[in-house]
Amino acid sequence: MLEREELVEQAYLYKMLGERLPQGIPLQAVLEQVADESLATTKLPLAIDYLLSELRHHGVMASAMAHLNHYFTPFQTYLIAEAEEEGGRFDIRTAVDVLRCEVEFRATEPSLAGLFLFQFETLCRNRLSYDKGLEAISRDSFFDASWQTWILIVRRQIGIVDFADMVYVRSQHYYNRRFGEDSEEAPEQPILFEMKEGKIAWANRQKDPLFLFAALQRQLGYPEVPRPKPFDDTPQVTAQLSRRMEQLEGRIQLLEEEQRGGIDLAKFYPNKSAFPDNPDPPAD
Repeated sequence: MLEREELVEQAYLYKMLGERLPQGIPLQAVLEQVADESLATTKLPLAIDYLLSELRHHGVMASAMAHLNHYFTPFQTYLIAEAEEEGGRFDIRTAVDVLRCEVEFRATEPSLAGLFLFQFETLCRNRLSYDKGLEAISRDSFFDASWQTWILIVRRQIGIVDFADMVYVRSQHYYNRRFGEDSEEAPEQPILFEMKEGKIAWANRQKDPLFLFAALQRQLGYPEVPRPKPFDDTPQVTAQLSRRMEQLEGRIQLLEEEQRGGIDLAKFYPNKSAFPDNPDPPAD
């Protein structure tokens, strides 16, 4: 687990990437700027230097992040790898926005349930691989052995068993309904979710999992996963319209000159002296 100052600097890295990449600034230039701006007392400048060397030699960052598994989590590495996949649908801008929110959430001492549900919702909304994504989440040192085992169970059963049911049967609400609130009987499996999570999961059984995530965010203040931002092509369209207007203005001027008595073709040549008004007749 990283200290809070490391997480704050990481969040700043992803924030700068999210702001400057849409401006057309090269990724290497952004990393160099952030390395200069980040705190020298943290390990982020060293990590950025390693990312830059890997980016210059191989053109990707995911492999470098995988080597720095003591600094970047497997889930962070997986998201960057998906964003760098050639022909993939997961955009790098969306990836850094998700990573920024996740690191900011980690810096606030999040609950295990809140962090897992944020990561799982990221897989759902962006249509990423459940198999690879959940395997990466299970290797996060933030989760204890009970959570890691359950995440691998979700990985095997997702698509077969309703996700809300999997959350409900591991909640305190399910235990109280089955054995009673005053029961001293030990649960068969470790309880991973509290009463409120269990109630919300029960209310959203047999529904779209996105409804479950939205209810948890409304009721318990869980962080929202950033949505993919639509591409704004307004600058390109404006430039195209401007060029077309200039062309139309030129055509209108030619039509006006033709109506007034003809078009002076001499102005289209840079050297007008090469075309005298009264050229001499050729010699016999």
